[in-house]
Amino acid sequence: MRYEELTGLVQARAQLPDRQSAERAIRATLETLAERIPGGLADHMAAQLPHEAGEPLRRVAAAHEGTPEERAHRRDHGERFGLTGFAGRIAWRTEHTEEEALREAAAFFEVLDSAVDPELMEKLYGVLPNDIRGLLPEARAEQDARAERDTRTERGSRTERGSQPERG
Repeated sequence: MRYEELTGLVQARAQLPDRQSAERAIRATLETLAERIPGGLADHMAAQLPHEAGEPLRRVAAAHEGTPEERAHRRDHGERFGLTGFAGRIAWRTEHTEEEALREAAAFFEVLDSAVDPELMEKLYGVLPNDIRGLLPEARAEQDARAERDTRTERGSRTERGSQPERG
């Protein structure tokens, strides 16, 4: 996928006003993601993206500071923060609200899902905590399927209750 296509798709899915807003959302999401995931996974993802999009991943992964032990831990595991921290970091970088940041990140992840190998998305899914994982297309599809099952189950329960004769 070319960078122009990536930014155009994110702009459309996130309903952003212009390409610059899409570029900010992509950069902020990737920088935050690079802080959260293992460095090797960030490097692998950067290699599958257009150069301009992969640069934030490479830069953040290379810039981890701290003692050698801290750098090794971040390289192997990433920083530990949940959805609130994820949203806050993206919001700070884009100068948007956390709600807007999450909407933009979810739109980016939808585009990312079609831009990289499925195995890479599976690895990403596996290293993120449940709350952040909920932004990924696979997790949202599972949530939608569960909600649909719950709705059908609830409708079925009401139908069963409605078909039973009243006792009096």
